[in-house]
Amino acid sequence: MSASPPPPGSPLVQIRRPGAPSSPSTPVAAKAAKIDEAPRRVYLETYGCQMNVADSELMMGVLKGEGYARTSDPQKADLILINTCAVREKAEERVFGRAGTLAGLKARNPRLLLGITGCMAEHLKDKVRTRAPYVDLVLGPDAYRRLGEHLPAAARGQAALDTALDRRETYEGLDPDAATDGEVVGRVTIQRGCDKFCTFCVVPYTRGRERGTPPREILRQARRLAEAGIKEVQLLGQTVNSYRYEDATFAQLLRAVAEVEGIERIRFTSPYPLDFTADVIEAMAETSKICKHVHLPLQSGSDAVLARMRRGYDTREFLVLVESLRAAMPEIAITTDILVGFCDESDTEFQATLDLQETVRFDHAFMFAYSEREGTYSARRMPDTVPAEVKQRRLTEVIERQRRISSEISARQVGRRERVLVESTSKRSQREYLARTDTFRSVIVPEGPAVALGALLDVEIERAQATTLFGRPLSPS
Repeated sequence: MSASPPPPGSPLVQIRRPGAPSSPSTPVAAKAAKIDEAPRRVYLETYGCQMNVADSELMMGVLKGEGYARTSDPQKADLILINTCAVREKAEERVFGRAGTLAGLKARNPRLLLGITGCMAEHLKDKVRTRAPYVDLVLGPDAYRRLGEHLPAAARGQAALDTALDRRETYEGLDPDAATDGEVVGRVTIQRGCDKFCTFCVVPYTRGRERGTPPREILRQARRLAEAGIKEVQLLGQTVNSYRYEDATFAQLLRAVAEVEGIERIRFTSPYPLDFTADVIEAMAETSKICKHVHLPLQSGSDAVLARMRRGYDTREFLVLVESLRAAMPEIAITTDILVGFCDESDTEFQATLDLQETVRFDHAFMFAYSEREGTYSARRMPDTVPAEVKQRRLTEVIERQRRISSEISARQVGRRERVLVESTSKRSQREYLARTDTFRSVIVPEGPAVALGALLDVEIERAQATTLFGRPLSPS
């Protein structure tokens, strides 16, 4: 695809070069080409999943090597990056709106650069600058290593478009930078890309094909996080449990990360139901550090809809997996994704989703109405036949049903003793903290002598809401 003509006075540099990653170190020429020696600040805003959060930390690590410091105030920034998601159209519209607002800061700071990175940049490519000509950098998910190379040219008015997908890029050797002091949860991306090609999903087109990070690199990053005081490591991948690197399996990797001294908890997201194997369930059940929580995307409770989605499994296989997980770990929490209103979804097919919600009784769910994504199989070949008002009605119904189920599950936690990890101060009060159970339930605890960021402590659950528990710290026994 050729680029749209840039606006007058705004030349466009295109770099689309798949192949071996460049050296982790910044080239001498790029360092010498820094605009000036004044301290420079970057404001980084992230939309989307945990993978996007991890990628933002990766970019921040690259930018630190370029002499940038992070700021939480976009008005003080010399570089603004919006790291994006392309899964839903509303997310893209929100990013364009936000980019337009932030571009207004260029009037105050002539040297300010604005970039859009991530899945939306990859999905829309040239269209980003057609719609938002004030954007200086458009970088896809495999271009972060080259971020520093683009900055001098962008500062000279040469906007950069770098959306090459690279089947070998795993960012080995680069150190992500956690955003805030006191962080107790760290992320390690163990796999990039997706080979599933579900008919509704744009991810394989924005993230490329599956490739695993070498175990040695994953363990190096886990040890580095532990040395920095991180207590919980989240292993990330688009279909994380399909991870394989040479002879290393996902189950073996889980057990190896659990051996890293200083790491107290291990989570992973998001596994694909089709790739959940017995040895992974066994590793989870036998290893105390591996959290007893699985986010298991269902999408639909109708076999016919799952077939149209090309998910590769049916509801019987999904239920067998749920039964296996609960048999091995009776207290496991299972969360999910539900997509309503997919092409030709009938009332009967939608009812099957409601019925399966009742059968499985997910602890929590992320629920969405289908929106057509350009470039996917369904957008090309399957008309979006379900009216918007029907989609909204169905979405409201699954949300209400899940809220009731989640409330009933939460109510059963009252009176229980739970081990929680204190993650942050509460948004509602500086005298309260947000902690999480092994099963990923949020617990609000009041301040106290034993309550501190990174602390593992026992609490008694005193009351519950649909998605939040409230606990009282217990004295050590």
